[in-house]
Amino acid sequence: MAHFTRREFVRSTVLGAAALQLASQLRAQSDAVPPVASPLKPGVAPSRWLDADGAGHFPGCTWGVAWPRGMHAAGTTFALRADDGSPAPVQSWPLATWPDGSLKWTAHALPPGKVAKSYEVFAGTPATPAKALHVEQTADAVTVDTGAIVCRLGTGGSQLVERITRDGVEVARRGRLVCLREDRADPERPHVEDFESAIAQVTVEQAGPVRAVVKIEGRHARVGAGASPRAWLPFVVRLYFYAGGETIRMLHTIVHDGDENQDFIRGLGVRFEVPLRGELHDRHVRFSGQGDGLFAEAVRGITGLRRDPGKEVREAQLAGAATPPVSAWRAPVPELLKYVAAYADWTLFQSSADGFEIRKRTKAGRTWLTAARGQRAGGLAYVGTPGGGLAVGVRNFWQSYPGQLDVRGATSDAAELTAWLWAPEAAAMDLRGYHDGLGQDTHEKQLQGLEITYEDYEPGFDKPEGVARTSELFLFPVAATPSREQLAACARAVRAPALLVTTPEHLHRCGVFGGLWSPLDRSTPAKAQVEDRLDWLFKFYEQQREERRWYGFWNYGDVMHTYDADRHEWRYDVGGYAWDNSELSTDLWLWFYFLRTGRADVFRFAEAMTRHTGEVDVHHLGRFAPLGSRHNVLHWGCSAKQLRISTAVNRRFYYYLTGDERVGDLMREQIEAARALTTIQANRKVAKDRVTAPDPNAKEVYVGFGTDWGSLAGAWLTEWERTGDARMRERLVASMKTIAAQPQGFFTGGARMELASGAFAESSFKKPNVSHLSAVFGLVEVCAELVQLLPEVPEFKTAWLDYCRIYNATRDEQAARFGAPLSGIGLEQGHSRLTAFAAKQTGDAALAARAWREFLNPPAPGRGRNRLRNEAQLVPGPAVLRAVHEAAGVSTNDTAQWGLAAMQCLALVGDQMPRE
Repeated sequence: MAHFTRREFVRSTVLGAAALQLASQLRAQSDAVPPVASPLKPGVAPSRWLDADGAGHFPGCTWGVAWPRGMHAAGTTFALRADDGSPAPVQSWPLATWPDGSLKWTAHALPPGKVAKSYEVFAGTPATPAKALHVEQTADAVTVDTGAIVCRLGTGGSQLVERITRDGVEVARRGRLVCLREDRADPERPHVEDFESAIAQVTVEQAGPVRAVVKIEGRHARVGAGASPRAWLPFVVRLYFYAGGETIRMLHTIVHDGDENQDFIRGLGVRFEVPLRGELHDRHVRFSGQGDGLFAEAVRGITGLRRDPGKEVREAQLAGAATPPVSAWRAPVPELLKYVAAYADWTLFQSSADGFEIRKRTKAGRTWLTAARGQRAGGLAYVGTPGGGLAVGVRNFWQSYPGQLDVRGATSDAAELTAWLWAPEAAAMDLRGYHDGLGQDTHEKQLQGLEITYEDYEPGFDKPEGVARTSELFLFPVAATPSREQLAACARAVRAPALLVTTPEHLHRCGVFGGLWSPLDRSTPAKAQVEDRLDWLFKFYEQQREERRWYGFWNYGDVMHTYDADRHEWRYDVGGYAWDNSELSTDLWLWFYFLRTGRADVFRFAEAMTRHTGEVDVHHLGRFAPLGSRHNVLHWGCSAKQLRISTAVNRRFYYYLTGDERVGDLMREQIEAARALTTIQANRKVAKDRVTAPDPNAKEVYVGFGTDWGSLAGAWLTEWERTGDARMRERLVASMKTIAAQPQGFFTGGARMELASGAFAESSFKKPNVSHLSAVFGLVEVCAELVQLLPEVPEFKTAWLDYCRIYNATRDEQAARFGAPLSGIGLEQGHSRLTAFAAKQTGDAALAARAWREFLNPPAPGRGRNRLRNEAQLVPGPAVLRAVHEAAGVSTNDTAQWGLAAMQCLALVGDQMPRE
């Protein structure tokens, strides 16, 4: 860590803030802080719109709120009122409970309709929606009637959505998943095969009265005449409906289970048929562009012709409305109309984060015309007529390039509308390793490789086996072609879906997340400087994402690990220094910062990271499931498959704030994750004396007390909170007691754990075993909550406080405790939050003062000093390809740990921070 006196610390932050003003790419809204909340009301959870512009086009939303322990008993019903006191319809359900059984987190669903500026959730009888939502399930189908649309979902075959009707008129049908596979078994003669969804299971997870959720699972099956059977690429799709809603939200997940050397995905998407009724000149195609930009044309255009059909006709077509009868048009247009070309096929192709192109053609076999170009498309496409149509929007469209939106057959009775999540016009998805192993065929050579590139390589481990990707789409089945303004509003809703959130003040009052955070506090000059620095760090990473183009289907949401100052480039191609993969709790840094600020820009950044790190960086099936992969050039490339990456601790924030079912699934995957350690342990090359021999039938396995147990405990804790499962509590208690009973408590390092019970055997290692990484992957956060929730295990609290107090103690104090100073100590500044926790729990003012010294004046080089300076400079060409900002000494690990230490020290011992 950089050695700052308090005076230097203040000066560097001021300089950094001034330097950052050069970053013109930063959005102005990121400076906006939500308004101060109104006074808290007992028993009431305030809820406001996340984004400053409120709802716009509002398709309904779901959000979570917290409650203080003991406030609301299980089974309590909740009501919702708008800021003017009027009742609003709401559906509520529990997300988590406190140990006494009272509600800790609840989720709430608000249907479409006129929205208020803010709401309050309180115990009471909920108002019913104006239009009832009905779900009917039979052996053949699930039918959802929102009161505005009726959607029939298949329970078998390929069609997830068999048809969507409005007022009895079919506006879309045959909704299915599509995949193009490029077979390279013969590299000289690759060929492409078609696959479609094959449904295996349909589950109605919620059935109203406000919200319905249908989960559809299956695989992609080969189709085509004479095609041999094959089903691969498992999918999980959830469809969300709201009472009175005209919009369907789709959450689309695929899990890769192919051979990356032969199975190259050439296209991946969702396809619908859209019935087209009426004349070609009344058929319309729309694509959203950047901002509110909209490409809008008719299949057969009647503007710009040599002969004018009449102003009324032209204006009707431009508006997407039904034109007057052709017989009423000005002559000679009616009889010559057949000579005006009609365009059947339309494509928007987003090839990168910096460019898209729109093309159209009259039919297959004819040339494509370039219709428009732009930088960043909004991800929405529409095809339809005044008699109905369908728009489909893909969230984070350009950020997740290559993407493509296709309309085919617009001159026929039905068009095909395909939202490609991976564009077929792009090169095929290539998930192979980036090098051939470089001769690293033994553990000895692999450790030598680790020494030079920080990459932990091993043959056969750099495979995308079981990695997943989740995409979010919105379906807008409409009764007639919407106006340009309406489609622009739909596109905005796709980019930033409306979401209600409660306030930082309310969440803090509820005591959730272990008391390790507090709302923004600028009450003293020193605290204000810390707040400024936290803001600076977030904005810097937001800026880097844009300048460095950290985008793409498999990359969006992640950040880079370490910077190369010589090249003025993040080390995207250097072994273990490339993609961060949650190293040192980047996710936690962002989520705690959101809890404190309530800022929309922070939430959206953290949301994208949660989607990425929980899906792409984790193996969900196969040999390594459900472990995650350590930081690497490829998100799955490292041979260290670890609990610390797949940990549920990183996902809990998003789940409790949104009620997201997919993230709930991901956390549940981790409950039995320790069983994966029976066949693979991350430290098998470097700590052979502390690993157990591979045995899939083993009843116990070595588990480290830091990153391993912290991750397991986080999963058990979350499942206990969500379900009340007594077995999860028993595992927690058993592991807590047996850690405390170890020869050196947490300093023992680890022991053999019984998989069924979670209890640890007494370790044979009597000397302390310390790693600077043990506490920096969620262990601090888990232990804080366990101390809060399970006071009946006092010996655990004692053991944890001992670790918190001694880790950063002086060498003499460590020697007095263990007979010799500890080795393996590092990240002292980041560990200042452990000292602060001990100070808070014991009321020890001397410890509090020590925590601030450790944070403000970290040790000199040689003990793991981080180098953080609040100074960014612009690097112009020709030193770089395009001008970028860089900050000397910044790495993501440093940022995450500094941020967490700052926020937790402020929360725990902020009242004892030096004022200047």
